[in-house]
Amino acid sequence: MNAASERQGFIAMLKKGNKSSAIAMIGNAVIAAIKAFAAAFSGSGAMFASAMHSLADAINQGFVFAGSILSEKRPTPRFPTGFGRVINIFCMVAVIVVTIMAYETIREGWHLIQHPVASEGIWLNIGVLLVNLIVDGWILVKAMKEILTETKAEADGFKLVGAAFKNVGRSAPATRLVFYEDIVAVTGALLAMVAVLVVSLTTFEIMDGVVTVLIGLLMVGVAFRVGYDNMIGLIGVSAPKEVADKVSKIIFSEPFVTDIYQLRILQEGRYYHVEALMELKPGLTLADADDIKFKVRDKLLQDSDITDAILGIIEDDGVKSWVPIDKR
Repeated sequence: MNAASERQGFIAMLKKGNKSSAIAMIGNAVIAAIKAFAAAFSGSGAMFASAMHSLADAINQGFVFAGSILSEKRPTPRFPTGFGRVINIFCMVAVIVVTIMAYETIREGWHLIQHPVASEGIWLNIGVLLVNLIVDGWILVKAMKEILTETKAEADGFKLVGAAFKNVGRSAPATRLVFYEDIVAVTGALLAMVAVLVVSLTTFEIMDGVVTVLIGLLMVGVAFRVGYDNMIGLIGVSAPKEVADKVSKIIFSEPFVTDIYQLRILQEGRYYHVEALMELKPGLTLADADDIKFKVRDKLLQDSDITDAILGIIEDDGVKSWVPIDKR
């Protein structure tokens, strides 16, 4: 393979990476640098905490972007189920980073509560935090739209928020991480802005440390949520109800399929592996039954979210086995 082909292959892999994490990585790196300068100039603990959070976000989302690229690799003979769970490993690394940053933030906040200091440069801090709100707010909206794209849901206007929360569980692990982290980023920026105003306009200097601790605790919450999601992803988690219903409808769209004796759908990153044992109408020849099996498999693999389908066939036993998940 020549250099041009390798370069094209590398660019193609980059394009497959999670867009939300790439945008968030760049945005948060810029914000972290601006906040660090403002914190050093003003001495604001809340600004320091917010800078630490943005730095943690940038590092995390860089890890996650790299993981999302690797998770798009096709299955190989050695790894026949593909690399979908690689993204869960990278997200767990991100959780460790967030936890360390959260500890440092809480420790700094506790120090400021015990030894409050006056901060300077109120308008510099407010200006930086406004930029933070705009950038992180934009990233959050992009993450919400990515959730809807990945889950094939539709919403616009203010309905986008509710739809994003409703469908975030079915989105890619990388997109979920960006979504949760940017909720905390926007909340943290608002809290930091409150702290800057209170400390600058009143004598309640302890507010700086209190808000710093609160931001650190929010980071712990993100670490726990993202860690839990990716832990069960590494173990192997079944697909959500909506996916199971969609798969069963595809299988039953074949008129010779009378029942589904068994159905198991595993989520691998943002993709799904389907294993099903179908019951067919009696009297079919083995050749016809095989044709039906491959026809159903082709229909399943037409769905971009399904990367593998292993199907078995048996003759209808006269007993209804498949019950929709919402009726179990």
